[in-house]
Amino acid sequence: MSSIMNIDDEYRQWIEKITLEYRNSQIKAAIKVNVELLAFYWNLGRDIVSMQSQSKWGSKLLENVSKDLKKQLPDAKGFSKTNLFYITSFFSLYSPLANDEKTIPQIEDQFTPQVGEQIAVSPKYGITVQDLFSIPWGHHKLIIDKCGKSLEKACFYVRETLSNNWSRAILLNFIDSDLFSRQGAAVTNFSKTLPIATGELAQEMTKDPYCFDFLTLSTPYLEKELKDALMDNITKFMLELGKSFAFVGREYRLVVGQTEQFIDMLFYNIKLHCYVVIEVKVREFQPGDIGQLSTYVSAVDGLLCDEHDNRTVGLLICKTKDNVLAKYAVNGIDLPLGISEYELSKLLPDDFKGSLPSIEEIENGLR
Repeated sequence: MSSIMNIDDEYRQWIEKITLEYRNSQIKAAIKVNVELLAFYWNLGRDIVSMQSQSKWGSKLLENVSKDLKKQLPDAKGFSKTNLFYITSFFSLYSPLANDEKTIPQIEDQFTPQVGEQIAVSPKYGITVQDLFSIPWGHHKLIIDKCGKSLEKACFYVRETLSNNWSRAILLNFIDSDLFSRQGAAVTNFSKTLPIATGELAQEMTKDPYCFDFLTLSTPYLEKELKDALMDNITKFMLELGKSFAFVGREYRLVVGQTEQFIDMLFYNIKLHCYVVIEVKVREFQPGDIGQLSTYVSAVDGLLCDEHDNRTVGLLICKTKDNVLAKYAVNGIDLPLGISEYELSKLLPDDFKGSLPSIEEIENGLR
């Protein structure tokens, strides 16, 4: 039988088209199943919470509901006592998002609420009840476990998961590194150097501290070693920066007058439509660092930007900083600058490498 590659292009393109359509239909089916399941869990959780408020059902309500549903639906999964606990927690946690029962969307082919139905969009939390149905149940159980009864924190991770399409492993990583507290926390002057909307987006893109726990270095380490390690782990570094960052170059060369200047790391933020200059210091922040960063930001504005680019943003990531000193330092500058710290937990003793066998020793041992 001939392979697809040996048949004419028209047939091969048709096969590829059918394959793509089938995969897309699988994705849509999976989304629809998830939406319907989560909507069912929401309604079930609402009913159980209502029953729990009535003493006549007793203290073993979840245990009895689990046993009876398993008897009625022997082939169905999801009715264990543990999962019923998550289902009731799911409704209890997010129920403030709904103004009344009409805010629960009825599932239709396009996953949209019925005509005239109102969806509660919380200005504070930024999501709707329907948004909850768009991420997998496993993600929700993780958020419930990690966020407890904090609706603000839970909604933050729901929003970030939806925005960035996080897997469960990535979600867990950012919860464990406390992204909720770190997001948008850098000391900056964006509110006075950028338009309001752009400044808010720029502030939101920052973190303080940045979590470099994906690196393993020995102590003491040099600045070059830290930058080399970041470049060796560029995928994880960019994940920490955020999905809108595109890498332009390291030690990026700029010819400024009769001199050559080298930027530690240059990125482009697609969402902000601007270059982002990142300088890394393995020591405490010093006011003189702002002069260097300002020069690079101004040079990028003048040499690289065109009419389609917004103002270049500069970000200094240092080992530690005095927040008051950092605030005064950026407030005196008319360029959009920010200062953050970084955390690095995987530090090995300086003599650790010496205790490891060399490559030659390993090869000799294998022989």
